[in-house]
Amino acid sequence: MELIEDVVIVGAGIAGLATAVALKRVGVRALVLERSEGLRATGTALTLTPNAWLALDALGVSHKLIPLYTPSIKGYVTNVSTGEVQEVLYPRQGIRTLHRKVLLEALAEELATDSIRFSSKLVAIQSLEQGGDASMAAVHLEDGTTVKSKVLIGCDGVHSVVARWLGLAELVHSGRSAVRGLAVFPEGHGFKQEVRLFLDESTTRPGFVPLNDRELYWFLVSQGENMEGEAEQIQRQVLEKCTEKFPSEYLDVVRHADLSSLSWAPLMFRPPWGIIIGKLSKGNVTVAGDAMHPMTPDLGNGGGASLEDAVVLGRHIGNSIINNGGLIVPGDMAKAIDDYVKERRWRAAMLVTASYLSGRMQQGDKWWIKFLRDRAFYKYFFSWLARLAVVYDCGKLPTISYGEADHSNKED
Repeated sequence: MELIEDVVIVGAGIAGLATAVALKRVGVRALVLERSEGLRATGTALTLTPNAWLALDALGVSHKLIPLYTPSIKGYVTNVSTGEVQEVLYPRQGIRTLHRKVLLEALAEELATDSIRFSSKLVAIQSLEQGGDASMAAVHLEDGTTVKSKVLIGCDGVHSVVARWLGLAELVHSGRSAVRGLAVFPEGHGFKQEVRLFLDESTTRPGFVPLNDRELYWFLVSQGENMEGEAEQIQRQVLEKCTEKFPSEYLDVVRHADLSSLSWAPLMFRPPWGIIIGKLSKGNVTVAGDAMHPMTPDLGNGGGASLEDAVVLGRHIGNSIINNGGLIVPGDMAKAIDDYVKERRWRAAMLVTASYLSGRMQQGDKWWIKFLRDRAFYKYFFSWLARLAVVYDCGKLPTISYGEADHSNKED
């Protein structure tokens, strides 16, 4: 079977769905290809800082999420070796930690029911020259379907097939890994709406933050650990690792884990120079989200950066279509994608770098790193790095003055 679409997005994660919503707002229907059978929520929860909420405002979905989650205005970092507690103040608007699946569903609700094609595993990409400046991208799926499109956007995560096709730099292992999970207290957990982090002399960093009165998002970031396995095994390893070092309140949170939510993963990132000088687009093909800029979670901005990508890409594509009377003009569309890449390249590289440095400062094993962490990092440097990330407005989407064009798919 062969399909022909104006825009194809590979991946129905945060970046893919947000990009589809942005394009819909500017009158473009996109087909989203997702390899899984349904929306994936690996990672359980994520934190969104003010820059991310500006992007959600532009996408028109923030109003559905804000009433569900109370912002955290501050957090506390406890050094369990010395007993010292440091207060960390977040931006005035606070940060909100929310269920990843709730965000995905809020975005998916904005799209037509046939906009997402599940169980669609991408196996190959082909560039089809049409003569002159015109070109199309063809993606070949595992089930034998071929989908041709005027624009192809890879939002297929850290192991992106589209990024590999573009020739982007391979990912680098940070040397750290993370266990993430949800804890459920049916009668209420009793914690304040604050982020709690714990440190000791090792390279282990656990923490948790409430999602609501009954649920908390918890994590354990460690260096050189492999906790891959069944959920019960992961939970047991976390408890064994933390029992003698960290407070009972954290251990109690881990014991209340919803085992179905547990995951372990190495923390990977794309080197910033691979983003700065890498080929982030080729004609009508580009990438967004983790496919472009996978980063460590130490500043909590991976999801926010993906939302920013969606708005910026939607703005450039929307302006191109508006300027061409509602049509996708290949040469002008390639320029729009190139302008998107230029706008996002340095911002993405900065976020990757800041996140990596934040993680190294919080979990470095050198004596001088630990000294800076305990004496200056949370008091001075963390706030500075966080401001670099969150004081950013990705802009608005253009307003279209014509009705949506017919972007229905064609089958042969």
